Amino acid sequence: MQEFLLQATIYLGAAVIAVPIAARLGLGSVLGYLMAGIVIGPVIGLVGDETESLRHFAEFGVVMMLFIVGLELDPRALWEMRHKLLGLGGLQIGLTTLAITGISMGLGYNFPISLSIGLTFALSSTAIVLQTLSEKGLMASTGGRSSFAVLLTQDIAVIPMLALVPLLAMSQAAVHHDDHHSTAMSLVEGLPGWGVTLVTLGAIAGVILAGHYLTQPLFRYAHMARLRELYTALSLVIVIGIAFLMSLVGLSPALGTFLAGVVLANSEFRHELEADVEPFKGLLLGLFFITVGAGISFELLFAAPLMLIGATLGVMTVKAVILYIIGRGFGLKGRDQWLFTLSLAQAGEFGFVLLSFMVTQNVLPGPLADQLLLIVALSMLLTPLLFIVFDRLTHHLLSDSEVTPDDEITETGKVIVAGIGRFGQIVNRMINASGFSTVVLDHNLAAVNMMKRFGFKTFFGDPTRPDVLIAAGLKDADILVIAIDGPEAAVKLTQFARKARPDIHIIARAKDRMHVYELYQAGANDIVRENFDSSLRAGRYALENLGLTEYEAHQQSESFRVMDREAVKELAQYWKPGVAIDDNPEFIHRASDITRELDVALLRQLEEMRGKSDSKDPE
Repeated sequence: MQEFLLQATIYLGAAVIAVPIAARLGLGSVLGYLMAGIVIGPVIGLVGDETESLRHFAEFGVVMMLFIVGLELDPRALWEMRHKLLGLGGLQIGLTTLAITGISMGLGYNFPISLSIGLTFALSSTAIVLQTLSEKGLMASTGGRSSFAVLLTQDIAVIPMLALVPLLAMSQAAVHHDDHHSTAMSLVEGLPGWGVTLVTLGAIAGVILAGHYLTQPLFRYAHMARLRELYTALSLVIVIGIAFLMSLVGLSPALGTFLAGVVLANSEFRHELEADVEPFKGLLLGLFFITVGAGISFELLFAAPLMLIGATLGVMTVKAVILYIIGRGFGLKGRDQWLFTLSLAQAGEFGFVLLSFMVTQNVLPGPLADQLLLIVALSMLLTPLLFIVFDRLTHHLLSDSEVTPDDEITETGKVIVAGIGRFGQIVNRMINASGFSTVVLDHNLAAVNMMKRFGFKTFFGDPTRPDVLIAAGLKDADILVIAIDGPEAAVKLTQFARKARPDIHIIARAKDRMHVYELYQAGANDIVRENFDSSLRAGRYALENLGLTEYEAHQQSESFRVMDREAVKELAQYWKPGVAIDDNPEFIHRASDITRELDVALLRQLEEMRGKSDSKDPE
């Protein structure tokens, strides 16, 4: 027990220390986890042999991640991706396998070993790429969606790859020997080919039907207990149970849970499932990255550093060249092209699974497999650096005027609405209903598709990208309504729009008062706080129920709104970016004075109204 607690403290403590430092330096959480693993593993030796077994447990984070990705993906969107799945994904796997197999044979390896190496390095890291794309808000871009299509195809391709490995075995006796001693549970072992197919299809059909028909009754049953933790337990049962079922029929657990996520994407319990699984996914993924870093053998690396580092860079270069060519062939341009190329150039976590299986099947000799495992780990370690290169490359080489929108924006209007969530929808409907045209932009594909089905002209694209905004008609628009979710993105968009069009009228949504100050300094004309109007209405109802007349409560509410708005404008002059409120005595002093002035003014107004009312009452 003490050993377990010690190891848990080491792993979690390393993550807590390293990840905030990496995030502060702009390196991303993945690189922070990897570096934490390197420090506690090969550098100071706090962890040892348990890393390998812990990695198998932590790989369940990949399963949970794909389940959440499936929840966020509408089945219609998946069907629309079929050409990318077969085209982009199929070509990437095929060409990369052929290229690396050919290079390996040129280095003197026989065909079975060369093909095994090619299959291993054809895969990329689903965990690192999706985690980083999500952190950087790039999942909805064309490059992000193309990368996701390739990753999904690779996850599917793992299944036939595992089936192919025994056929590459050096000795059939070894294969039979391994099968004879296998103790893993299986529903398809010993069945003929048609039996395996029927059982596999039955398992997939069972997942789809259960997700469609059983989820609602299960959650309603759990609701009867009215215990929050029971929802979490049910969510974990769904994910773990599906993963176990897929492993019993020889399929990828990650693929099975992804399929379940897609089935449940339109379920009323989708957000409940996502909220319950998300914390476990994040923790297990972080643990997985730490084990990758801790598993890097510096002893093996120092024995042949030039060869191993050179092989790692060589593999990544070959993959990048192939990805670049495929991307160009499928019409990717600019930042989307570089995102697609650089994000998938590494090897992936399924490479660990394939290499381990190849050793047990006597396809690869142990020493060679150890070197290949190290190359996989090194390529994953370098991936966050490639995303940093992507950020620098797109910032310096791509001009603001380069138009590469995700949707071809065929219309312009006097009003651009950036963001079509609940806030943006109401604003857009009101403007359209009054006879004015709008151009609506959003990078949420599901929201865009929904608005199109209701007849609203909406275009898919990231409104914070200058090229997309320019394509939407920024130069000719009179009004820009900023209704996007992220506070930082809203400020960035306001700054760009004000710089590009000093005369445009900018209406922006703010999350809170601090965000209001940022938007004022960025150049917004009118700023609407998310909950301000609804809070005023709630306050007015409270005053009415405290004895004020409807007129009195309305006047108090309206006066508070006007005075608070003027107060925010004034306080924006005292607010300093990057300086905490506690460290800004001028701001605190003026805010306190304004609060007292507002209180006195509202109280005096109420007394005056009641005085007038009393004077009219008969004696």
